[in-house]
Amino acid sequence: MTAAKAEPKEPAPSIVTVVLVRHGRSTSNAAGTLAGRTPGVQLDEQGREQAAALARRLAGIGLDRLVCSPLERCLQTLAPLAAQRGLPVEVDDRLSEVDYGSWSGRSLKDLLHEPLWRVVQAHPSAAVFPGGEGLAQMSARAADAIRSVRAAATGDRTVLVCSHGDVIKAILADALGLHLDAFQRIVVAPASVSVIRYTPLRPFVERINDTGDPVVAQPPAPTAPTDEQPIRPDPNQPDPNQPDGTRPDPDPDLASDPDRASDAVPGGVVR
Repeated sequence: MTAAKAEPKEPAPSIVTVVLVRHGRSTSNAAGTLAGRTPGVQLDEQGREQAAALARRLAGIGLDRLVCSPLERCLQTLAPLAAQRGLPVEVDDRLSEVDYGSWSGRSLKDLLHEPLWRVVQAHPSAAVFPGGEGLAQMSARAADAIRSVRAAATGDRTVLVCSHGDVIKAILADALGLHLDAFQRIVVAPASVSVIRYTPLRPFVERINDTGDPVVAQPPAPTAPTDEQPIRPDPNQPDPNQPDGTRPDPDPDLASDPDRASDAVPGGVVR
């Protein structure tokens, strides 16, 4: 009597981690214009520094592929990382910037006065740029590009995708299960890193808009008295609350313990 042969196990479904990188600061970002697909828009000096820093920031992450928008500012952003890793940069037109049509190259200050601007901000799924494409069309092609990345994986893979602000926001909104009309709530800064882990169950958004900067900045010194900086009475002036106008001596404990003088923090909490 022979033992039954164990059936071969099916391979576990792939988990694909997508590292989304927005290009570094461009000459258009610095000028306050809407670049779109305008030719010749490159990284400025700060953007080139951000691209070099990106390679250092991702030094501890294993990457299997680099996929990129065809526009120059994205290719420039990935150049230091590609050289460091020895990986080819694969161009995917579906990751290109929104075709803003006749809005391309115009000042953002001027575009604020266009009636379509309010639609772009409040109801982006209905926004179609004159002579260009709609944001819903962009969202569909961006999601299709990510599906292709996932479909190409033959095992667990980590793939870096370099694209543009609105494109990355649309991909994040899709992963979060948000309607496109909510994607303007997401912030994606130049050279920022966002991470989505796609599993057979669902996508998990693990990071959004990580620029590598400190999370909490020190607040500026107050320029006027606030609740946290009470006005100190002038000891040389009479006290209107005292019948004889004299002021009591300062609390000796307060004077000798400078920490007690600043115990109050926002919200009325005391340390």
